[in-house]
Amino acid sequence: MAKKESKEQELQEKGTKPRKGLKSGAENTGKSHTQEVAIGKVVEEVLEVEKPEVIAVEAEHIVPLEEEQIVVKKQDEKLWEPRTLIGKKVKSGEIKTLEEVFNLGYKLMETQIVDVLIPNLQSDLLLVGQSKGKFGGGQRRVFRQTQKKTMEGNKPSFSTIAVVGNQDGIVGIGYGKAKETVPAREKALRNAKLNVFMIRRGCGSWLCNCGKHHSIPYAVRGKSGSVIVELRPAPRGKGLVAPEECKKIMGLAGIKDLWSRVYGCTSTRVNMIVATVLALQQLMQIKVQSAYYEKLGVVNGSTGVLEAPILQTTSPSKERGRRRKNKF
Repeated sequence: MAKKESKEQELQEKGTKPRKGLKSGAENTGKSHTQEVAIGKVVEEVLEVEKPEVIAVEAEHIVPLEEEQIVVKKQDEKLWEPRTLIGKKVKSGEIKTLEEVFNLGYKLMETQIVDVLIPNLQSDLLLVGQSKGKFGGGQRRVFRQTQKKTMEGNKPSFSTIAVVGNQDGIVGIGYGKAKETVPAREKALRNAKLNVFMIRRGCGSWLCNCGKHHSIPYAVRGKSGSVIVELRPAPRGKGLVAPEECKKIMGLAGIKDLWSRVYGCTSTRVNMIVATVLALQQLMQIKVQSAYYEKLGVVNGSTGVLEAPILQTTSPSKERGRRRKNKF
């Protein structure tokens, strides 16, 4: 009995006495309030930052930047240091148009030259590849994928063709190939800028005779492999009657109306594109008498120079060997 009474007394004492470490609610609320006040003061001291002064600017004093100033800013950002003679002349301001480069017979070796001389240059990728599908009916793609069989496995590579132009008589095309898609696209765009050339436009259709440069002055022809592409002048308002990939090239070249005829295996898109480019290059290789310039509305390039030298071309055998190494 004595043991039971002693245990009951211990339990009563434990129930009445607070545990160690625990305090009453009033003391806890008081301390928490003081802590919150101290933290608030510290936060206010940290957040006391000087606010920036707002300057009111009237709309009349805002002057828009000109296109020349924007181009200069882009050059300063890139910090282009030309390494060729033509690049130094372009940066110094001696050469102001791309037609002067062609007339002097220089070869483009730096893409920045084209960027400076043609600020409104546009680019596009041609559909030369095809995705996998049943019975060869896959959708057309920009990149053409090929694989190399090795002992280690398959090594895929991607190739693409890019076209650039200012829609005013200057166009270029380039081929790029790499192990990934992005480097292949960059290579194609870089090669397209280095391969730009000017074309001759006019109105050679006997159905029109308007004297404006909306078409080509005469018929031309280009061949690559088994594909033959013929380009003929069309009357004003006819549009581009050509395959889809050829339309992209003609649009960036500045040709609005055109008739075309294609022979051979046109499913090989690369050969068809090469034949189209060779046909466009024929426009500047044919001599035109001065009497027909006004009659046909002939314009060379984007500046409309009446007299332009004929581009020097190599022999067919050398040209064929060059195309085998580089497709453009």
